[in-house]
Amino acid sequence: MKKNESTLKAYKNLDFLKSRDARTLRILSEYLEPLSRLNKLKVNNTILFLGSAQADSKKKGSPLTKYYWEAEELSYKLAKWAIKLKQKGKNFVICTGGGPGMMEAANRGAERADGKSIGMNISIPIMEQELNPYVSPELGFMFHYFFMRKFWLLYMAKAVVAFPGGYGTLDEIFETLTLVQTKKIQKKHFVILLYGEEYWRKIVNFDSLVEHGSISPEDLKLFSYSSDPEDAFNFLKEKLSLFL
Repeated sequence: MKKNESTLKAYKNLDFLKSRDARTLRILSEYLEPLSRLNKLKVNNTILFLGSAQADSKKKGSPLTKYYWEAEELSYKLAKWAIKLKQKGKNFVICTGGGPGMMEAANRGAERADGKSIGMNISIPIMEQELNPYVSPELGFMFHYFFMRKFWLLYMAKAVVAFPGGYGTLDEIFETLTLVQTKKIQKKHFVILLYGEEYWRKIVNFDSLVEHGSISPEDLKLFSYSSDPEDAFNFLKEKLSLFL
């Protein structure tokens, strides 16, 4: 150990902060720093958009391209509506995982409406995923821990809109449904909307879960379907207005 290292203040010791012993501090940082920044920027609540990172705005022949532009349009409508509410602070801010695909589409729609939007990105070993260019810079976050990212994606959400996606989207949908089903999320009027009814009915047979007794028939009321941006917007506007 060098002479001056023994007198280094603990909070400036990067070797320690990156160590196994400091894991609790890193976890707390991923809770406290977003909390501080969101409070400072007066973000009261959000609308969370989920969906495939593989969607491409220009990929001809891909069934996801259609959904990319519908996500962009729905986000645009919601952001434009929310801006006009003139509430104290920022309500119903568009929030995504910050990456490409459907996430980019939602952030893009909010920018088109001249609204702010949040991007909560994650660093993963298999690939470098940067924030998409449509996230408001002051509302861009990068997480190391998946569970802290999931916490912040849901904590301020009043609605979750899930566009077609893969493992990650399915994971987030089922975790959200489980939290609502078990009343760990007790927000009154909380909305879960599966966008792209044909897609979701093919991917997940919820009715079969009921038939097998795996879930209750009442659990089918925890979410709704939509397949049109205008229809989805009107549905969400009506539900979200109950929070005002």
